Amino acid sequence: MSTTTKGRVLVSGASIAGPALAYWLHRYGFEVTVVEKAGAVRGGGYPIDIRGTALEVVRRMGVLPALQAAHVDTRRITFLNPDGSVIAAVDARPVAGGAEVRDLEVRRGDLTEILYAAIRDEVEFLFDDTIAALDDRADGVDVTFRSGKQRMFDVVVGADGLHSHTRGLVFGPEARFHRYLGYCFAGFTMSNDLGLSHEGVVWNAPGRGAALYAVGDGDTVHGFLSFSRPEPPFEAFRDPVAQRDLVASIFAGDQWEVPRLVTAMRTADDLFFDVVSQIRMPRWSAGRVALAGDAAHAPSFLTGQGSSLALVGAYLLAGELATDRDHTAALTAYEQRARAFVEMNQALVTEGDATLLPGTEEALARRNRMLRGLTVMPAAEGRPAYSALTLPDFTGA
Repeated sequence: MSTTTKGRVLVSGASIAGPALAYWLHRYGFEVTVVEKAGAVRGGGYPIDIRGTALEVVRRMGVLPALQAAHVDTRRITFLNPDGSVIAAVDARPVAGGAEVRDLEVRRGDLTEILYAAIRDEVEFLFDDTIAALDDRADGVDVTFRSGKQRMFDVVVGADGLHSHTRGLVFGPEARFHRYLGYCFAGFTMSNDLGLSHEGVVWNAPGRGAALYAVGDGDTVHGFLSFSRPEPPFEAFRDPVAQRDLVASIFAGDQWEVPRLVTAMRTADDLFFDVVSQIRMPRWSAGRVALAGDAAHAPSFLTGQGSSLALVGAYLLAGELATDRDHTAALTAYEQRARAFVEMNQALVTEGDATLLPGTEEALARRNRMLRGLTVMPAAEGRPAYSALTLPDFTGA
């Protein structure tokens, strides 16, 4: 590797895994460049959780106080029948975090912005660009960017999400590693006409779910429409009109606020449509190119662990690269440390098994029986996968 630093590393993606990895690599003495196809880091977004081992990562990064200040404080979740009647209204704080428990719930964009603020003056960011081609050679990786620039790096890391472009360049088509879990979803923001505050409202019919989520008491809320489907709607992935038409057809005739959600989805300028899937790969690296976060091992949002796995994986990957100058040995050690932890968390949900999206009449009735009479959501201590990994200390690296 380079003699002036521990090496030059290119990180593709500036969401969660990418900035976290850049932070640790810079701390260990690497020269880091982050390339991001968007024009800037993306703010806002739906709430995500930081739990278990990941909390220790953000504490070691020094960003825990900022994340605690950004905690969205969800206080209640109300579950509804297909006709809009209430099944149960439960205290969400044991699972959403807060003063009484250690887990944190923050908006995805707030986490991204906090991570970016921690390193923006320390590492190079290339916005509105992406990797066009990679040539993995004995002495480094020759990278050609979409902008036409060419640079050489010692290691390249794809931290560019479920549909990773970097993974496609090096490991082949996504279909080889994509494990579809049987659901699709559409997320968007809409007006807070119900006056919701620090709460979520979840409506279900067999195989369909709608939700309104207020992270505070503002004028807008997050809307979600989710549904089961035997096969992924590949024909809609790159066609926003087809996405909107598909979602509208699934929820036609439903009650409660569903028609209003569909109307808002039709006109939303921030619609995000995707499938609920995992990425399962036999290896997370090839030569001098590695993957991190969802690009390597997306667990699906149904596990609530995507962001936590990204933070933990970034810490481990940077630490191993700092510990061993042989990139092959370092990338192997990273995977050996992380894989069992990742697989435990991926196993938290299986195809067709989703508490928030029961796929059949029987599953919905079973879920509703569990909810009736419940006043407080059960705490997350029953999920040992969240804290199954003890972080190594790389301070001497």
